[in-house]
Amino acid sequence: MKNLHKITIAILLIFPLSSLSYAVEPQKPTEPQKATTSMPGMGMPHKGMGMMGMTEAEQEKHLQAEQEHMLMMHDLSNKILAEQDSAKKEALKSQQRQLMKAHRAKMMAVHHPMK
Repeated sequence: MKNLHKITIAILLIFPLSSLSYAVEPQKPTEPQKATTSMPGMGMPHKGMGMMGMTEAEQEKHLQAEQEHMLMMHDLSNKILAEQDSAKKEALKSQQRQLMKAHRAKMMAVHHPMK
């Protein structure tokens, strides 16, 4: 029992010291690299960082398009939930899936252009 107590104390004293070796040093900010690729149809450099490479006008246009898509999706969701007729409900679900497919295809074309 006495040995177990000594071992436990030793482990508790050594553990915090051993975990210090895993501390991460803060990195200095580096200068951003120049982009070498551009997004099709956008005429701007694409850095793989979302909207950071866009102008304010391009960001606003992109956000408006996303908002419009979201509103259409929510509108269809509300219609689906409110619909009592199962045939009409399935038609609305199909319409929503088509909208989802079109949006996904658009995003894939932008983010993963054919090479």
